[in-house]
Amino acid sequence: MSLASRTRLAALLAALTVGAAGVTTWAHGDTDAHPAAPHAPLRPSVTEGTVLQLVAHPDDDLFFMNPDLSRSISTGIKVTTVYLTAGESDGRNEARSPHLQDPARPADHAAYAEARQNGIRAAYAEMATGRRTSTWQRTSIPTAGGGSAEVDVLLDRPEVNLVWMQMREARSISGDNPDSLRGLWDGKIPALGSQLASHTPVTTPFTYTKDQAVQAIAGILARYKPTTIRTQDPTPGRTRPDGAFHDHQDHMYGARFVQAATERYAALTDRPHFSVQNYVSYPNSSLPPTLDAKAAEEKLGYLKTYAWSDHQDWCGSPAGCGDRKTATRPTGAGWNQTIRYSRGESTTWMTEGTPGRLHAFAALDGQMAHWTRPGPTADWQGPRFLPATAPGTTLDAGVSTARLPDGRIAVLATRTTLGTTAQDYRRDTVYALQSAPGAGFGPWHSLGTPDTGDTSATTATGAPTAAVDTTGRITVYVRDSRRTLRARTQPAPDTAFGPWQTLGGTALQGDPVTATDRAGRRHLYAATDRTVLAWTQPAPGAPLAGPFPTGLPATTGVLSATAHDDGVRLSFRRPGTGTVTTTLATITAPAAAPAAGPAAGPVLSPPADAGGEGGYGAVGTAGHLLTGRAATGTAAVTLPGQTPAWHESQMLYTGAPAALTAPDGTGLAAALGLDAGLHLTTTPPPAPTAPAPPAPWHRAIAPTALAPTALAQAARRPSGRQR
Repeated sequence: MSLASRTRLAALLAALTVGAAGVTTWAHGDTDAHPAAPHAPLRPSVTEGTVLQLVAHPDDDLFFMNPDLSRSISTGIKVTTVYLTAGESDGRNEARSPHLQDPARPADHAAYAEARQNGIRAAYAEMATGRRTSTWQRTSIPTAGGGSAEVDVLLDRPEVNLVWMQMREARSISGDNPDSLRGLWDGKIPALGSQLASHTPVTTPFTYTKDQAVQAIAGILARYKPTTIRTQDPTPGRTRPDGAFHDHQDHMYGARFVQAATERYAALTDRPHFSVQNYVSYPNSSLPPTLDAKAAEEKLGYLKTYAWSDHQDWCGSPAGCGDRKTATRPTGAGWNQTIRYSRGESTTWMTEGTPGRLHAFAALDGQMAHWTRPGPTADWQGPRFLPATAPGTTLDAGVSTARLPDGRIAVLATRTTLGTTAQDYRRDTVYALQSAPGAGFGPWHSLGTPDTGDTSATTATGAPTAAVDTTGRITVYVRDSRRTLRARTQPAPDTAFGPWQTLGGTALQGDPVTATDRAGRRHLYAATDRTVLAWTQPAPGAPLAGPFPTGLPATTGVLSATAHDDGVRLSFRRPGTGTVTTTLATITAPAAAPAAGPAAGPVLSPPADAGGEGGYGAVGTAGHLLTGRAATGTAAVTLPGQTPAWHESQMLYTGAPAALTAPDGTGLAAALGLDAGLHLTTTPPPAPTAPAPPAPWHRAIAPTALAPTALAQAARRPSGRQR
């Protein structure tokens, strides 16, 4: 991070200490959390929690999880990264190009693993202290799986830890090498051996069975008790008829081991709630960049440190002070310019049910958490939990909602079945529905998957979004693994869904978004890598027509849609700048009856920028309100016509924000903090003169009664020290 950006972020965070904001109250099972005292004063939110990244190789975090990683470190919270494999590759710490390699140099897997460790420690020290030479304390610890792991603690910032599991890597992107995480997961080998780095404090080699590997990872989770877990995408798909993966096999199968370990960790009682965020890895190569130039440059700087680009012997290790393979192309395949989430980008997870009653949802602990606000003057309550999914399953990050005409809420998500064998692993779309307006939720129902031929369970099926017509019929939309749009519809309200239908489109990215205009016509939009496609109803109740070209330029792939005036406002970010842009889509066909002849697509207004610097990820929209990440990564809201354009907070968050607007124009924005708590802000109605600023972001549930785990966690936190 540049000095200017560090100074700016530190100034934002220094206004409040970490201890001043307290801790969200936890409630397990189906009981209410202790409600806040009536009219309790709001405490502005700062970043809290404990963050744990789990990646396959050294550098996956720098390439695919930054700038989330560096910004988390900047806050002073506990940040730990776990490397599942040693990353030993071919054992040669030199350029990948054959003409730059020394054929006389023998392969040394232990030395190359050490070189990558040296580079990672340097990059983390630089992110945390500004000095790559900051000292680490390195120790060996036993794992729950019967092996050992190296734990490195940065002495100047002891809340920054690195954990090296040192399992053997596949040494091939897609090759079917049994001695790998993939081979272990699929049962092709009974156990996977270790690859110890030279000079590691772990002195004894070990092996893990599949269950022992899961136990070992779950033990690390139990050691650090994270509130935010970051990992890679377990189902990125295949790219070619020859079966090549769309991602590195270690990324995929490492993420599956993390899923299994997370489900086991969730069974513990002495832990806080936690959320999971999945990151896109290699597939970023073919997609538009999401970061602005400043963020991309900062990210590249840390990669160059890891890559030992200056080749100065500052570490004194014969193995080398970094990864010379990366030094030949520290940008990767354009990866320094982007960051993407493979799940959890829906902005419809907060909604109104019966008049005045608000609902918010998030996947916590592999189940569905639910917060409620019974009325406009009432306090928020929760989290409570919807009925649990079946044993051996876990709900994925992200949730969307749909409101039925009678005020009932439908909640939609995707679910991963882990099973007991590799053949059991699969993902399906599920939904739960309130039994009556304002009542509890019934059991989860499966809609299956449109990718029924996915025998290897690697398809990149997207997350669902839903729409409801005036009779109460629900239609669910999903992007399938072929990057086309699919849908399932109820033939009548409260009945079983019909079969999956094909709605077309090609090269769809992200998840589809939908909204209904004031005339009752449904709009649906999906981004590709070059533009945005539209499906619309020419009249209420008419079949959805499309896809239609919109003429919009490329976006970063994440869209938001909300009803606005006589149309639907579409919000997105521009590639390479992250600038939030909006356009109004309207349908010219009469609302009373379908237009004669072929249906026409929507008419879009010229795109308009919302101002402000950079940022990335989804944008929550409602009325005049926009909410999303500012350039510093903190939660922010914008009000048109005000200066500054974006009102930033002191809080980092995970997933996507959500927004609602009251009848008087008052806005409510929400985000899931890194502490797994619900955080909110309100914005005043639009005013022609002297507009008021938004209220500070604050926890929905005041910290009036701390659970034992939360108390212990609060006691371990640093006192808000900034660099």
